[in-house]
Amino acid sequence: MTVSNGSNGSAVKALQVQLNKYGGGLTVDGAFGAGTEAKVRAFQQSKGLSPVDGIVGPATWEALLSGSGSSGGGSGTLTHAQAAAQFNAAGIGWVSSGNCSDRTKSTCTSFDGLRATTAGGAVALKQAVGGCTLTITGGTETGHAAGTYSHANGYKLDFQRVACLTSHITGNFTHTGTRSDGAALYTAPSGNIYADEGSHWDVTFVG
Repeated sequence: MTVSNGSNGSAVKALQVQLNKYGGGLTVDGAFGAGTEAKVRAFQQSKGLSPVDGIVGPATWEALLSGSGSSGGGSGTLTHAQAAAQFNAAGIGWVSSGNCSDRTKSTCTSFDGLRATTAGGAVALKQAVGGCTLTITGGTETGHAAGTYSHANGYKLDFQRVACLTSHITGNFTHTGTRSDGAALYTAPSGNIYADEGSHWDVTFVG
């Protein structure tokens, strides 16, 4: 999703959140004005992007989301509140059967300990699917399968299975096999792995 001076909405909020990781100091209000444009131009110049035009297209989004800014490094982890703020700004929702965020309870949906790069990957996915509704149904809470690239270690998020998300995944990513439990696997160019678990997509953000 391309945004520029005059744009408004959740995509601009997500942009402002990302710019603030690089010391932008912007108010996250969803309004793309002269101040936001100036920060975009400065960011583009600092990353050697061309053109330096203040317009946020795919290349600028990728640069924003692949870096870690000054927020603790790409391997850093977030608190539930920090991740929730990023998801709110990007227009990503979440639900839990227990209506809670305690990661020690399997009925909750928690983002405590979520990797910063996983949160960035979710925001990038939202930008890619545009108006498609993204709803997270699983985070770092207990009850998921163990392993290095697991929910508990902050690598995975579950997304509610809706037609527009499924179409995006199956239409743009490569079918790379079937998991031992029968879930179809799709791999994005970034290396992120999407597993179709029926009621939801289990996504591993490996970046």
